[in-house]
Amino acid sequence: MADVIAKNAHLASTVLKTLTDNERSDALVKVKHALELNKDRILEANLVDMETAKKNNLSDSLIKRLDLSKNDKFDSMCQGVLDVAQLEDPLNKITLATKIDDGLNLYRLTCPVGVLLIIFESRPEVIANITALAIKSGNAAILKGGKESFNTFKALSDVINETLSKETKVPENSIQLISTRSDVSDLLSQDKYIDLVIPRGSNALVRNIKDNTKIPVLGHADGICSIYVDEFAQMDKATKILIDSKTNYPAGCNAVEKCLINETLVKSNLDDKVVPLLKSLIEAGITLHVDPELLKLLPQEISGNEKTVAATEDDFAKEFLSFDLAVKAVKNVQEAILHINEHSSKHTDCIITENKENADRFLQGIDSSGVYWNCSTRFADGFRYGFGAEVGISTNKIHSRGPVGLEGLVCYYYQMRGDGHIAGDYAGAGGVRVFKHEKIDPNSVVLN
Repeated sequence: MADVIAKNAHLASTVLKTLTDNERSDALVKVKHALELNKDRILEANLVDMETAKKNNLSDSLIKRLDLSKNDKFDSMCQGVLDVAQLEDPLNKITLATKIDDGLNLYRLTCPVGVLLIIFESRPEVIANITALAIKSGNAAILKGGKESFNTFKALSDVINETLSKETKVPENSIQLISTRSDVSDLLSQDKYIDLVIPRGSNALVRNIKDNTKIPVLGHADGICSIYVDEFAQMDKATKILIDSKTNYPAGCNAVEKCLINETLVKSNLDDKVVPLLKSLIEAGITLHVDPELLKLLPQEISGNEKTVAATEDDFAKEFLSFDLAVKAVKNVQEAILHINEHSSKHTDCIITENKENADRFLQGIDSSGVYWNCSTRFADGFRYGFGAEVGISTNKIHSRGPVGLEGLVCYYYQMRGDGHIAGDYAGAGGVRVFKHEKIDPNSVVLN
């Protein structure tokens, strides 16, 4: 069965990539309208999943990710489909052009990756996001959602597949949805037809997939994000950024989990800067896991507060996904860099400072896919980056990194156009002709 699913997806991808940008984009507009027309039906299914999740005592972070009704998530999902439709066509862009010899030209063009296998937990909006990004980029996609989102998954998939099959030119099997875990195990062996696996979920999910497939895997296991408050930070700015990064959506992989505070602030400005900062975090509902060395320096109103606990070393390498934040003092920006690089998951990290030299050192020294200066880590998102939506966030260093939008779902191939040219005429293959290798401005090329 898995080989049939994978082969069908591969065949669909060979047709999908030949559709015009208008045809692919028009399909997405129709999907967006269909989702809006069926909003009540989809949210009713989502409510069933939410009630089941609560009865089964699933974690708060998972339930928050599952909920499509809060914070305009459904409307944002639909808008994301339209935003992707309106993006520039990512296919058939000429990124290199070279005149090899008279009448013999080489071109490098963007093309789809091929077939994507996306496995995700909780977040049902992923179905719409992936559908939009896959179709716009000419990729076929096989999607597997978690059992906790089964009803929402089915409602969304029914609407999307019915719309694509009846109202668009998108070929059958371009978007396939599977429901059983055994299907996933079998599909992970289909490296002949599947080109990229994208897991979205827990650390355990990602690591299990990486350990059980030869197909390239794009994704991240954890979102252990840190914010370093430098000695030259404006504390009102630091307070606002930290609270937003932690409380705006604590279940998100871009929520901050660690706060490092410059030691100079602790020694010289404890009462007028550090204490007000920590007090504001507590008042925002955040539980502070404070390093013992720092904890013993804090006044009773902070150290004795029920929202303050002594941190363990593990707290600085943990993704809380809740209103919890590990706090530690560090000597300087260099020590902050070393601490973050040692404990981070290479997702998104931030420095708060008014000192450009320290900011530049941090921005260049942190080994993460996103490094920020004076802004919330919650901006680490394909929608906020202007990608329309994202297929996920990658901490890989090959192919694509950070929020992965359309550009992360295309690769390239080489086209050579000649007129009876043969290698045997050239030096190195028996002939005497010499290659010209003259660069051509890719923007000046029009291929007919």
